[in-house]
Order: sequence, then C-alpha cells, then structure tokens
Amino acid sequence: MKNIVIIGGSKGIGAAILKSQLQENKVHNISRTAPKIESSNLIHHSCDVLTEELPNIDNVDTLVYCPGSINLKPMGRLTINDFKSDYEINVIGAVKAIQKYTASLKKGTDPNILLFSTVATQLGMPFHASIAAAKSAVEGLTKTLAAEYAPSIRVNAIAPTVTNTELASKLLRNDKMIENIKERHPLKKFLDSTEVADMANFIISEKARSTSGQIFTIDCGIVSVKL
Repeated sequence: MKNIVIIGGSKGIGAAILKSQLQENKVHNISRTAPKIESSNLIHHSCDVLTEELPNIDNVDTLVYCPGSINLKPMGRLTINDFKSDYEINVIGAVKAIQKYTASLKKGTDPNILLFSTVATQLGMPFHASIAAAKSAVEGLTKTLAAEYAPSIRVNAIAPTVTNTELASKLLRNDKMIENIKERHPLKKFLDSTEVADMANFIISEKARSTSGQIFTIDCGIVSVKL
C-alpha cells in the first residue's frame, strides 16, 4: 500500500484519481472541501494550498497536484491580476507543494510527482493567453525538476483537452456548445475525468518507472490530427 498525496482531490480529475487510488492505497487529500466519498484509506486535510500551511506528511510515494483554472478572455480584457491569479493557482501552488513534500518523497517507494498542463500550450487557441502562459510554466517546471530530481524522483505531467468537469462547465453549458466542442476534435468527443484518471494511474504506477520529464497529451486528436 502506497501513500498518495493529492492536492485538489475533491472535484473533477482529482476526485476521479482519488476514487481509483483508494482501492489499494492510502490517500491524503488536501483541499478546501472534503471529497464526496468515505473510505478507511482516505485522510482529508482541509487546507487552501495558496494561503495556508500544508500539513506535515512523513511518508509520501506520490504527489499529484490537480488545481487549475480556465480563465478564457480576449487579451484586451485580461488584467495583470488575471495573469497573476492563474500563475499562482497553477504554478506557485505546485511549487509550494513540491517543496513541502520533496524530503518525504525521497524516502518513498518509486517516488514521483504528477502535474497538469493543457493542450493550449501546444495549439494556438484564442482567449487562452493567461492559462496557456501559466501551464507552459508548469511544463517547464516538469522537465526541469525531472532533471534535477533524477534519479530519485520521477516528474511528469498530463496535458488534457476539454474535460467534463465542474471547472469546464461554462464551456459545456448547453447542447450547442457541447456539439461544437465535439466537432472541433477529430475523434468527435471530449474527455471524461475517468479517462484522465486512467492515464494518471498508469504514470504514477511502477509500470511507468522508466518515465520522467514527459508531458502526456490526451487530446482526442485536436493537437496532432487534421481531418
């Protein structure tokens, strides 16, 4: 049984990862709200990662940082505070968590870190300036730390396309928008959180023990396929 620390495991992709990991591992969830699930393998720590001190956890095998943002506006309407906020949620929060648990990870079994990016770092998309900039920093952080922490800690990231979560609800708020999103993707679909969780579960498992410094794109074809 491994010790998995998930930052933001109460909703969306984080909740899907948490649910799947609880069957075989002890999971520490760190977020402002508790998950809508109970298990003897779950320990919830109520905490705002940006403003509060993270809890001490001595034994950590895997750290998963899930918090993100979808702040889509034309460049002219984005404020400096928008850029700062997206950077803090996506990058500073991750840095804070990594610095907190690095020592614990170094004592773990196949220790690894998983972060989250977006397809918007690879595909120029209107209105994504702030989030694309922040997630590009996440990708840089992933590759840099993979080098710095080798060979003791693996570091990878997942870059998903639109995923059916509460965070993306504004993009999927009616049938017309849903169909438009599907039509933009060559596979004529978008992601479910469980699909991303399946990828995450593989990356953090010992089956991927030779993988580090990688950005895994789950894109329904939108980045690399043109029909």
